[in-house]
Amino acid sequence: MRENSEEGFMVQIDITYEGGLQCVAVHGPSGQKLQTDAPVDNGGRGAFFSPTDLVATGLGVCMATIMGKVAEQDRIDLTGMKISVQKEMTKEGKRRIGKLTARLQMPAGLDAKQRIKLERAAHTCPVKESLRPEVELDIRFVYP
Repeated sequence: MRENSEEGFMVQIDITYEGGLQCVAVHGPSGQKLQTDAPVDNGGRGAFFSPTDLVATGLGVCMATIMGKVAEQDRIDLTGMKISVQKEMTKEGKRRIGKLTARLQMPAGLDAKQRIKLERAAHTCPVKESLRPEVELDIRFVYP
């Protein structure tokens, strides 16, 4: 359920550990369920998104959503935009995301002004803004 608080909107997500390194998360407002699993290289079966996969997914979806909001306001059609995000874990030290590489395949027909506005919007995505500075980000926009 969403509630207004002093900090903004709150969304509750309820998580149940199912055993075998798998969890089920339930999105409070919608009731939608998401299952996770640890990756194979960390003792899981890799049957579902891992928690760090969800961070990578969140980055791509967040950028798309923020650009979508700008596009709707400016009547820009982003239909067909595709985003690919690659996640690399660190090889040494604490296990964490070391690098996220995002390629945003933009649709045809965008002029220079629209491109700049959309790219700026993508870089303000709350997920990107929430990542630690140690996470290397390689974000590129590809135009036809």
